[in-house]
Amino acid sequence: MATPGRARKRSSRASGGDTSGVARDAASGVRRDPAAAAGGPAPPLPLPTHGRLPPRLCLPRRLLQQAPQLAAPPPAVGRWLLVCSGAVAGAVVLGGVTRLTESGLSMVDWHLVKEMKPPQTQQEWEAEFQKYQQFPEFKILNHDMTLPEFKFIWYMEYSHRMWGRVVGLAYILPAAYFWRRGWLSRPLKGRVLALCGLVCFQGLLGWYMVKSGLEEKPDSYDIPRVSQYRLAAHLGSALVLYSASLWTGLSLLLPQHKLPETKQLLRLRKFAHGTTALIFLTALSGAFVAGLDAGLVYNSFPKMGERWIPDDLLAFSPMLRNIFENPTTVQFDHRILGIASVTAVTALYLFSRKIPLPRRTRMAVTSLLAVACVQVGLGISTLLLYVPTPLAATHQSGSLALLSMALWLMNELRRVPK
Repeated sequence: MATPGRARKRSSRASGGDTSGVARDAASGVRRDPAAAAGGPAPPLPLPTHGRLPPRLCLPRRLLQQAPQLAAPPPAVGRWLLVCSGAVAGAVVLGGVTRLTESGLSMVDWHLVKEMKPPQTQQEWEAEFQKYQQFPEFKILNHDMTLPEFKFIWYMEYSHRMWGRVVGLAYILPAAYFWRRGWLSRPLKGRVLALCGLVCFQGLLGWYMVKSGLEEKPDSYDIPRVSQYRLAAHLGSALVLYSASLWTGLSLLLPQHKLPETKQLLRLRKFAHGTTALIFLTALSGAFVAGLDAGLVYNSFPKMGERWIPDDLLAFSPMLRNIFENPTTVQFDHRILGIASVTAVTALYLFSRKIPLPRRTRMAVTSLLAVACVQVGLGISTLLLYVPTPLAATHQSGSLALLSMALWLMNELRRVPK
């Protein structure tokens, strides 16, 4: 017959030595009260603060403590990208002036380093001029050009190419420095690599465009010019480079607004995205206008000549060629896109007045409307005055300013990540 003392010892051994009346769940490692088991599940008892957690519960906390905290890039990275976007804008404007002065075909060779040194002596200039005389632009258009006149167009193209090299160095050298310092996060590294690759691609695409104007075309009686398709590709990639650099720089420097996600704000954000895409398409269509000299076809507004829709709008066959090769159609499309852009900007402004927005966002909307109105005035004036070079260059610069305001507004309205 067992004594009460021995019975208590056996009971203690059967419970695993736990004399406090609390059992441990083998599956979860959580201590539970066995007295509450008969009446249903009971909440786990609080673990003592002076004891140690089980190993499987300590591991996640240890990992969280050891996980590196991703620091935001320093402001210098954002400022660098804004400077790069300004340099790209300068290259676009300078390229437009080069096209307007018909200087783009004056340099008939392309060397990354060798051409960085311009001709110095009279003999070197004459040798360069003789190379130019072997190509169609001199034979058909500039056969009576003098050496001083050639020097002017040569220096115009030279300045554009050298500016392009400065832009490339402005991207690549600081990117390597920031990368080495560890100032770029993993997503930002991918974006910076893409931007540097696009800069290099721009240089190759520029020479590919120039080559199209140096080719002999025996069956053509038109003046030599670069392919409008290649010109549009060159401008389009520059606009993508500019937009990506500006967007990333603004995202790094401007703090985000914590705007309430209402239906009206969602509609405004979608409206801003669509308006920006329309502005980009309008700027890109300007490359076809410049490539075909379409601004010299109908110099009247709002009608084209005596008609709203000109007779030769669909003169080419097949019909699809008119959109990209008929100067009349190209000018008509650019007009329509320009009117659609300013209409969309005005509607966006009026719609934004119904929504409470921060002061900085309101300023972006107002600036977008103001630049759109100025840009329309510049476009109409350029057309009516038969495309004078200073006014046309200002109009091309205005397209970049308008795109910049649209990107700024999109950045102000961007969604705050959760």
